Amino acid sequence: MEAYKNENLSFEERAKDLVSHMTLDEKVSQMRFQSPSIKRLGIPSYNWWNEALHGVARAGVATVFPQAIGMAATFNENLIEQVADVIATEGRARYHALDKYNDHDIYKGLTFWSPNVNIFRDPRWGRGHETYGEDPYLTAVLGGAYVRGLQGRDKKYLKAAACAKHFAVHSGPESLRHEFNAVVSKKDLWETYLYAFHELVTKAKVEGVMGAYNRTNGEPCCGSKTLLRDILRGKWKFDGYITSDCWAIKDFHEYHKVTKDAFESVALAVNNGCDLNCGNMYAYLLAAYEKGLVEEKTIDECVQHLMVTRMRLGMFDDPDHVPYTKIPFSSNDSPENNLLSLEVAKRSIVLLKNENGMLPLNKNKLRSIGVIGPNADSRKSLMGNYYGRASRYVTVLEGIKESVGDDVRVYFAEGCHLYKDRVDGLSSFPNDRIAEAEIVAKNSDVVVLCLGLDESLEGEEGDQSNAFASGDKPDLNLPGYQQKLLETVYETGTPVVLVLMGGSALSVNWADEHIPAILDAWYPGAQGGRAVASVLFGEFSPSGKLPVTFYRSTEELPDFEDYSMENRTYRFMKNEALYPFGYGLSYSSFECKDLTLSQDKVQAGDDIACSLIVENTGKYEADEIIQIYLKDTEASVRVPRWQLCGFRPVHLKPGEKTKVSFNIAARQMALIDEDGNCVLEPGTFILYAGTSQPDKRSEYLTGKKVLYVSFEVQGKRMMIEY
Repeated sequence: MEAYKNENLSFEERAKDLVSHMTLDEKVSQMRFQSPSIKRLGIPSYNWWNEALHGVARAGVATVFPQAIGMAATFNENLIEQVADVIATEGRARYHALDKYNDHDIYKGLTFWSPNVNIFRDPRWGRGHETYGEDPYLTAVLGGAYVRGLQGRDKKYLKAAACAKHFAVHSGPESLRHEFNAVVSKKDLWETYLYAFHELVTKAKVEGVMGAYNRTNGEPCCGSKTLLRDILRGKWKFDGYITSDCWAIKDFHEYHKVTKDAFESVALAVNNGCDLNCGNMYAYLLAAYEKGLVEEKTIDECVQHLMVTRMRLGMFDDPDHVPYTKIPFSSNDSPENNLLSLEVAKRSIVLLKNENGMLPLNKNKLRSIGVIGPNADSRKSLMGNYYGRASRYVTVLEGIKESVGDDVRVYFAEGCHLYKDRVDGLSSFPNDRIAEAEIVAKNSDVVVLCLGLDESLEGEEGDQSNAFASGDKPDLNLPGYQQKLLETVYETGTPVVLVLMGGSALSVNWADEHIPAILDAWYPGAQGGRAVASVLFGEFSPSGKLPVTFYRSTEELPDFEDYSMENRTYRFMKNEALYPFGYGLSYSSFECKDLTLSQDKVQAGDDIACSLIVENTGKYEADEIIQIYLKDTEASVRVPRWQLCGFRPVHLKPGEKTKVSFNIAARQMALIDEDGNCVLEPGTFILYAGTSQPDKRSEYLTGKKVLYVSFEVQGKRMMIEY
C-alpha cells in the first residue's frame, strides 16, 4: 500500500508521498482553485472556493445568520463559536449530499474563506460589515471563536477549514484595491493590523490564510516575502495553506507594476508561499518553471500544504473513520438553526437612545402602528453580503405584523427610495412617496421608521451595482431622501422609533437630537424582522454593544488612503464620538461595584486578575456586557488612550447579582514600539471596568461612570515574543 493511503501515518508524511507520485503537470493542476481529479491516484476533483461569512453562502438554501458586524455587536465569543459550529454542520451536510452526485462545483466544498479579520479602521469602507469591527482584541477573540467553531474540536480531523482574510493591512478604498499601496509603520502594522491574524494563526490554528489585493509597504500581499515567508511561515510557523484573493495575482503586473508579465507574477507568488491561486494566473506556472523562475521543489511544498488540508478534512480516508461524514442533509436550514439565527439577531441589536423609557412599546395599549421606510419591508436590508438563500425571510414589517397579530392595525409606507430621488421611475416629481408616509404617520399611534443602507450602498468593489464609490461610502449621512423622510415623519408629532439597518456607522446627529428612541439592527439575517419586533415590544431586552465608533461627520476623519492609526477608532480618536465603541443601552439597569485586583503590584511578565460585582438593579431580566479596558500611563511611545482587554456577557434577573472575573495577561500590558517589537515596560497602569469604555461621551449617554483601579508593573523592561 502506498504511504499516502496509510491512515496511521501523519498527514504531512502522507501528503509528501502523494505529491511524489504526481507529475509536474498534475502538481500544478492542484494549485488552482478548480482542482481537477487525478483518477490514477484516487484524488477527486475539488473546488476550493467557498464562503461562510455568516452562513453557508452562494450555493442554495442555508441558515442565514446576522452579518459579521452584527455578530460582533453581541460581544459573545461562545455564541459566535456556536454559530460557526452550525455553519460547519450545514457545510458538511451539503458537501456529503452533493458529493454523492459528484457535484464539486464552486461554493460546495469544505474550505470556507471566512472569517474576515481586517480592522474596520474607517467607517467609509464598504466591506467593513464583513469584519468584527474596529478593535484588534475584539476581532481576535471573536475571529478565534469563529475558527474554533468552524473547524471543530476533533483531535485529528477538521469539521471544515476556516481561512483568515485579507492578509494584511487591507480596508479600502475599494476602488483602488487592485493598485493601492498601503503604507504603514511597523508600530501600526504589529499593534493594529496583524494582531488578530497572529491570534488566529498561533492560538486558534486557522487552516487557511488569504492574501489581500493591495500592496503593503510596496509588496503585493499575495506575493509578499515579508508577510508570507518571513511572518506567516517563518515567525508564526503557520502550517496551513495560503491562497490568493481572486484574480489578485494578475494585479502584480497589470496594476501594481512590480512584475513585467504573468510569468514573473506567478513566480513571485509561488516563491513566496502562495499555494493556491483563486483566479487563472497559475495557468502560466508551467511556463514560469520552464523559464527557470520557479523550482519544482517549491511547487512540491505548495501542493503538500494543499494535500494536508484536504487530508485534515478527511477526503482521503475511510468515511467511517471521519466523525463528520454522517451528518444528514436534514441538518441544513433546520428549525433549530434558524432559532439560533433569531437568538443571535436579538443579541446583536444595539439600543442607542431611549428617552424617557419610550421603549419597549406596550402593544396592548396601541391601536395602530405605522411602519415606514425603504428598509421596512426589504429583504436586502436583512442580508449584508456573502449570504446564502434563506428558505424564509422575515422583514421588520412582517415581524411587527406577526407580533401584534390582528389586534393592532399596521400601516405601511415605503416613504422614499433607499438612495434614488424617487421610487417609481415614471413619477413626474422626486420624493414621490413622502405624502403617503406623512398620511401613515398621522394615522398611527407610533411610527417605526426603518432607514439606513443595504449591500447596494456598501460592499465589495465589483460585487454589486453600487450607487456610491465601488462599494465605499462617500460620507456617513443617510442616503437619498432618507433624512427628509425622517424630518417629515417627525414633524407629524407622532412618536417615532428609528431602526437603523446597515453594516457601518452613520452620522445621525439630527436623529440623536430629535428622535426619542433609536435602535441599530445591522443586517440581522433572515430572522431579523422577528428580532427587531421582539426588542420593540419588550420580549427581549437589548444587550448589543457597538463594535465600531459612530462619528459625527466625515470631516473629522483622516484621509481614507492614510493607513496611520493616528486619530482613528476609539483607541486613538481625538474628537468626541456621537455613539462610542462599546456603547449600548438596556431596558434594565445594572450596577457595577467592588472592583478588586489580585495584587496592586505585579512583576513584569506576570498576569494579573481582577473581579467585580454586577447587579441587575432594574425591572427586566436582561443581559449586559461587562467590559475591561487598560491604559498605560507611562509609555515611552504613543499607545492607545485605553484599549479593550476583556469582555463577558452576564444574564441576570431583577435584583440578582454575580461576580465577574478576568485575567489580564502580560501580553495585554505590553506595547508595540516604533520598530514593531512587543515590549513590556514597568510603570503604572489603570484598569477600567463597567458596561462601556471610560470616555466622557459614554458616561453622559449611560449616566454612569465606570470603575477603575491602578496597579504597578515592576521589574525590568522586557521583550515579549510575538
